Amino acid sequence: MSTEQILGLVTGILFGFFLQKARVLRFDKQVGAMLLQDMTILKFMMSAILVGMIGVLFLNDIGVFTYSHKTMNVGAVVVGGALFGAGWALMGFCPGTSIGALGEGRWHALFAIAGMVAGAAIYAELYPWLSSTLMTWKDFGKISLPEALGVSHWLVAVAFWLVTLLMFYFFERKGL
Repeated sequence: MSTEQILGLVTGILFGFFLQKARVLRFDKQVGAMLLQDMTILKFMMSAILVGMIGVLFLNDIGVFTYSHKTMNVGAVVVGGALFGAGWALMGFCPGTSIGALGEGRWHALFAIAGMVAGAAIYAELYPWLSSTLMTWKDFGKISLPEALGVSHWLVAVAFWLVTLLMFYFFERKGL
């Protein structure tokens, strides 16, 4: 096993541990998030994104690695988001929480996991057709928000942090 694989495994185990400790694997939290009545899952994920954002930007800036992102394709984002949302609404799990729920012994999460595997297989089979149809709708190329705005990625990160902290403050005041 390579160092990258070991680090990935350790990171995955830690993320699963924190998912469980934050209680975001619970069905009531999933439903509360979908009904916009419980922001626990959003707060958990936004916290992970905030910390990860700083780490990725810093490591990129000092040259440890170079990150690259996929093209901004409106058709793929809209359809992919709709499929993700439909799967989450039907199963009550997103991909990460379904694996965590299975780890907690909730066997019904196997249906969500089977759906993810089937969806990946269908996507792989349809990829040639999708790449010439859906993935050509409004393809903006490899552009990031800082590039589109013509500003430093650190300025966008600070703005993202401020907006997120304001959201957290609002959620706490409203008891969400």
